[in-house]
Amino acid sequence: MSPDANTAERAHAYKAALGGGLRGTPNDNMAPKLKQLFDPKLFLAKVGTGRTIAEYSKDQMVFSQGDPANTVFYIQKGKIKLTVVSNSGKEAVIAILGSSDFLGEGCLAAQPQRMATATAISNCSIVRLEKAAMIRVLHDEPAFSEMFLAYVLSRNMRIEEDLVDQLFNSSEKRLARVLLLLANFGKEGKPEPVVAKISQETLAEMIGTTRSRVSFFMNKFRKMGFIEYNGGLHVNSSLLNIVLHD
Repeated sequence: MSPDANTAERAHAYKAALGGGLRGTPNDNMAPKLKQLFDPKLFLAKVGTGRTIAEYSKDQMVFSQGDPANTVFYIQKGKIKLTVVSNSGKEAVIAILGSSDFLGEGCLAAQPQRMATATAISNCSIVRLEKAAMIRVLHDEPAFSEMFLAYVLSRNMRIEEDLVDQLFNSSEKRLARVLLLLANFGKEGKPEPVVAKISQETLAEMIGTTRSRVSFFMNKFRKMGFIEYNGGLHVNSSLLNIVLHD
């Protein structure tokens, strides 16, 4: 097999292994076709009444668990962490969302309250759409409706893939997968550094293990040259070896 063929085969394998996105993030296989059909950034910028654009700084809360659910949000720039808190006070990270993701869309299905807390983990620019405005756009704009339906269906697929990952993969492989996805490996466009200063506690919550195990694997990845610390956490493509290793 030629080097180019081998590279292509491994690239296909790791896209399949990654599943196309992080928890709750849509599969980017649909991105090119959707972009040709409809550019949500350009369209949302033109929406009239019921639409506002807000800037959020790092660690600022977008909405809280239990708040009334009456708006949909679209992330133009930045990353958002979704967390839930149990009745006993235990907190868990359920998703990290980024540019071109929606959140809060449960209100469209008559969800009365927010089921999670959304917090900015970097500076964010977010479009806020009132529920009535969102419903109006879905009714009046077939291209937007098609794009949004594809997003929701793909997001459901991601949830199923995350469940399989939790059930059958080791904590080391789950951590490697999360780091690659946070760095946008397997997505359209150029990979980027992982969000600076994402805590090991957060990573542990995301993959369902302890902070000490995350610390052990992070040190292992660093010593093997899979990740680097240089003003932030950088992920190298060689980390794919952990994801693809049986």
